[in-house]
Amino acid sequence: MAKTIRHRLLKRLDWYIIKKFLGTYFFTIALIIIIMVVFDYNEHIDKLKDASIHDIIFKYYLNFIPYFINMFSPLFVFIAIIFFTSKLAENSEIIAMFSTGMSFRRMMIPYLLSAAFIAVFTLYLGSEVIPTGNRTRLAFEAEYKLSHYNRDNSNGTYNVQLEVEDGVIAYIESYQDYNKTGYRFALDKFDGKKLVSHMTARSVTYDTLSAEKYHWKARNFMIRDLSGTVETISTGNEMDTVIRFEPADFLIENGQQETMSSRELREYINRQKARGFGNIQDFEIEYHKRFAMSFAAFILTIMGVSLSSRKRKGGMGLYLGIGLGLSFGYILFQTVSSNFAITGSMSAFWAEWLPNFIYVPIAIFLYIKAPK
Repeated sequence: MAKTIRHRLLKRLDWYIIKKFLGTYFFTIALIIIIMVVFDYNEHIDKLKDASIHDIIFKYYLNFIPYFINMFSPLFVFIAIIFFTSKLAENSEIIAMFSTGMSFRRMMIPYLLSAAFIAVFTLYLGSEVIPTGNRTRLAFEAEYKLSHYNRDNSNGTYNVQLEVEDGVIAYIESYQDYNKTGYRFALDKFDGKKLVSHMTARSVTYDTLSAEKYHWKARNFMIRDLSGTVETISTGNEMDTVIRFEPADFLIENGQQETMSSRELREYINRQKARGFGNIQDFEIEYHKRFAMSFAAFILTIMGVSLSSRKRKGGMGLYLGIGLGLSFGYILFQTVSSNFAITGSMSAFWAEWLPNFIYVPIAIFLYIKAPK
């Protein structure tokens, strides 16, 4: 009978901690997001005056909010834990929990369950919800917040080279998206290491109206077919042809990686690697960052509970400051380490997971010290 009562008591305590944790987490999110929305609107009020209230709310801010929730989730987790766990300690509630026979390790279970919920929540936001919303948000920003100069110069690229099929290499010297046209185009086909066909064209234009995918129009073209020592040359002014690539395969728009789900990112990265297209660091960083940021909820939860679970003189101010410092340090460290991947000094995986690998020993150290 005593065991049954104790078992039920622990279950009630678990739910009590989970509700306190998640309630404080979402309250903190709501409070900070309201402040951010007010500051953002005041900062861009001149640029947003031409947009309707409906578009500002539903196209911009409703998609702006999940984006910043995910960005600052580590900060929200740490503040929530420090705030409510310090309150529990101040009110001697943690002492009461330990008096029932609960160990510090057992007390961590509801915290980690809450962290798991937050990790899944932020991963789902980052993988599915935010990419869809970012398409609308970035389109809104391009229309109202970017200057005409930035809009006019954001849709073009140079020196594109990629493998469009096995043994087929395409090269475009320059491409302009406003007319879907690439200039000084070349297409080489190989049989093993032997060149069997070489095509050049002054320009190639992607036909967006065609029902057939990968449909291009080549102008002022020349094709050299090589068979042993025999070479056949054909030329023409215009030719419809199918080349198995499209502008989206090489034209990388600003923030494009943020509009793709994790599944789309993985497929895009694998496809571009197979084609030999090297400019995909931003996509790899975005893919690994989503998982690394979600996993951080566990690390910061352990650190936060370990710091704030004991009753101390002076209240929670010191530990709230330490929590803010550590969480801001994590966000800053992750931003800095991402630059290592951009410059090629480190792979995207190691750059995004490095802050976690460094903070894990800190969390373990604080966890071991906490019960003492």
